[in-house]
Amino acid sequence: MDIETSADAGFGYEESEWKGPFYFIQGADPQLGLMKSWAIAKAKIFCVVWRPCSCYASNTVSCLTVVIFWFVEDLIYSATEWKSAQERDLKTALLKTNHDIPLVFVSGNHDLSNAPTSETIHDFSNSWGDDYFSFWVGGVFFLVLNSQLMFDASKCPELKENQERWLADQLAVAQQRQCKRVIVFQHIPLFLQNPDEDNTYFNLKRSLRQELLEKFHKAGVKAVFSGHYHRNAGGTYKDLDMVVTSAIGCQLGEDEHGVRVVVVTENQIVHRYYSLDKLKNHGLDQDIMNLIKY
Repeated sequence: MDIETSADAGFGYEESEWKGPFYFIQGADPQLGLMKSWAIAKAKIFCVVWRPCSCYASNTVSCLTVVIFWFVEDLIYSATEWKSAQERDLKTALLKTNHDIPLVFVSGNHDLSNAPTSETIHDFSNSWGDDYFSFWVGGVFFLVLNSQLMFDASKCPELKENQERWLADQLAVAQQRQCKRVIVFQHIPLFLQNPDEDNTYFNLKRSLRQELLEKFHKAGVKAVFSGHYHRNAGGTYKDLDMVVTSAIGCQLGEDEHGVRVVVVTENQIVHRYYSLDKLKNHGLDQDIMNLIKY
């Protein structure tokens, strides 16, 4: 099976009409290589051992049986000579996914670097698909952004400008078409808990954050899903939910390895974080199933 990347996912305007409730799974930060490095020294050193992360990636795939699609961020950890081997092992795990489940990938800082270049973005696109794009599913408009261009585009300012122009056009489409829902995916959260919180490594700068939040709100964006923090977090801005999902791989807090199940109904977006063990052994909670069947 070929892994279906963002560039050829095949979701187009034929999907722009509401067709009823559906759900998808967001997985963040499998990041092959980080768990062992963190365990060795509690420091972010590159490590040649990434088997634990591969196992969690494989366990995640075994949980995916009836979902619509899956978003992943920070696919690997190493920017060294082990990067190709880590990508190979992650793709091997993903090849076990049911052929009917499209896979859509979101770029993160460990894929592109904290300050990306045209070369790192090109390499990611060759392996996983476009670094930013949009698509429709069942009347819902999805925007996938390259948040590294928002974090530090000092080495590729022209690419940042390209994404900004593209995003303005996409938000205009969202407003004009009065979409049932607009949902954004980006690796770095706009904020972790409060829209006015201080700048940190794990959020976007406050000035840009406020600008984006207002643009998203005016365009009808109802939720922004991110990873990067390796802990669950989130908050609200007006009627927009900022949802931060913990990691499939290395945990930096008290959460278990897991993924987020997101249900989109005609009137709401409901999401819940599941540990991999619970999802595999017990499946979805009944109230979530009831929403899907509604």
